Amino acid sequence: MKKSLKKTIPLLIWAAALSFIIWQCWPKAGQGLGVDYFKTLPVQQSGRIKPLDTVARTALLSFRGKQTLKLDNGSTLEAATWLLIVATQPRLADTFPIFRIDHPELTSLMHAHKGQKYFSFNDLLPHFEALQLAFRGLSENAATENAYEKALGLLHKNLSYYHHLVHSFRPFSENASDTLLEYSAWQATVGPGIQAIQAQSQNKPFDTDTLERFMVLADRYLELSKNELLGLVPPSAALPSDEGKWANVGQALLDTIIRQTIDPILWGYAELAAAAEAKDGALFGKALDTLSSGLEAAYAPWRLKLEVLFNQLMPFYQAMGLYVLALTLICLSWLFGRSLLERPAQGIMAFAFIIHTLSIITRMVLQGRPPVTSLYASALFVGWAAALLSLGIERIYKNGLGVAVGSIVGFATLLIAHHLSAGEDTLEMVRAVLDANFWLSTHVVMVTLGYSAMFLAGALATVYVLRRSFTRSLDKQTAESLTRMVYGTLCFALLFSFIGTLLGGIWADQSWGRFWGWDPKENGALLIVLWGALVLHARMAGMMAERGLILAALFGNILTSWSWFGTNMLGVGLHSYGFMDAAFIALMGFMLSQLVLMALGCLPSLRAKPKAN
Repeated sequence: MKKSLKKTIPLLIWAAALSFIIWQCWPKAGQGLGVDYFKTLPVQQSGRIKPLDTVARTALLSFRGKQTLKLDNGSTLEAATWLLIVATQPRLADTFPIFRIDHPELTSLMHAHKGQKYFSFNDLLPHFEALQLAFRGLSENAATENAYEKALGLLHKNLSYYHHLVHSFRPFSENASDTLLEYSAWQATVGPGIQAIQAQSQNKPFDTDTLERFMVLADRYLELSKNELLGLVPPSAALPSDEGKWANVGQALLDTIIRQTIDPILWGYAELAAAAEAKDGALFGKALDTLSSGLEAAYAPWRLKLEVLFNQLMPFYQAMGLYVLALTLICLSWLFGRSLLERPAQGIMAFAFIIHTLSIITRMVLQGRPPVTSLYASALFVGWAAALLSLGIERIYKNGLGVAVGSIVGFATLLIAHHLSAGEDTLEMVRAVLDANFWLSTHVVMVTLGYSAMFLAGALATVYVLRRSFTRSLDKQTAESLTRMVYGTLCFALLFSFIGTLLGGIWADQSWGRFWGWDPKENGALLIVLWGALVLHARMAGMMAERGLILAALFGNILTSWSWFGTNMLGVGLHSYGFMDAAFIALMGFMLSQLVLMALGCLPSLRAKPKAN
């Protein structure tokens, strides 16, 4: 019976884990007409070519905080279906509750119903004047904004984004049939309009009505060309434009003056809207074929489809769930002494690591870059490297501690990455300061590996302190094992941090003409190296015993978190990426937690047995 139970329980656990993954990956929203093709169409946004599925997901995350849209009738739309409606039936899209407003003072300004959090564009339309007046009164200093001002600023930003998104697919026509008529009229006006301008410049007779009609339309499209949100039309060798820059609707219409005909991509989007408005499936499919064939030469379809699949599977969320499951199982095995839960915990931890690894590789393929290109990517990589080191520790010691700390750090860093994304494109273009693949592959990766090892050492130290302070489970053998784990991990941290900092100096010398400039980020990296060297030398010299090493590892967490995040928020130096209030509060909270743990580590241990009466 016991033998059968040992086989059955792990199988049930694995079945539950796989069921969880399948349920998470299963599409949660119904597919509309041709959405599968529409979502793979490429556009250019912020310098990056991406599928419309990514545009839709990041927009909804910014507006609503979710990648799906729940309508008032209870039905749910996936992001790409919503964007298709925005592109083809904007008046219908204006009725969808996509804007989330949480601040009570702001919702009262909207005269919202009690408990109402989601608003449509039409809901907000009557209050635009009041919103504009309130927004003009905001403080220009972001650091002095209160919660209401931040909520108002975010709403203003989202409304502006939505307005630009609606007008990224066609001019100001109210319906799709008007768009087709306008395109035809513009195409017919271009030739005579140019002739009228030439005749006017030569003081020859010309048709003033033709010239006026041409100038009115050209002025409209010039204004529309200032909407830089989405580029729909790939660059053409026949047109004088910025290298690699895709034309938006306004610029593509102005380019008609040179090419003498409307670009087929614009015709395709206009016909797509007309077909959706008329609910004509045949015309809709034909328009999609026109767009697909016209855009295939501009960007590899397999890359677009891979990104769409990556978006749908959301693998980092699946890895987060598996890390939590592995941690839960290993804690249950410790709590109830069930050794049969240890192997499933190890296996699920390994499964989470594999998903984590494949996800990072996929991001590298999509970006054509090494794994660390931004703060978001660094959080993913820190968790991955910590999980890798943890699996190595577990293979050596086989006591579940590697699974526990690896799961904790893996989950925590993926959670940090989730909050860092904040509705932004996580595959954004690389910042200019990092735009060098060789150094991204060496200096940045090495430094990030140093972060990972430092945080892992701190996590092991945290387990030591908590077990020492609140349980009697920290026997001498376990304490010695944890100490050896912390020491070995700190050795890795010092090695990677030192090499990464040295390579960073060489990069700085090549890029900025100086090896060292006392930049805050450079100082943070140096602090990690100096602290690691100090701790290891003190340990080898016998100046630091078991508990001292543990406390030093906890303080290493403080230094590493400051180097990783704190230096970016100072607003000075070549490595500064901007101040983030939420990140600052979280950073201070984390540092305080480490100080509390260090204080606990200084208190008497529960390891000693209570005195007999």
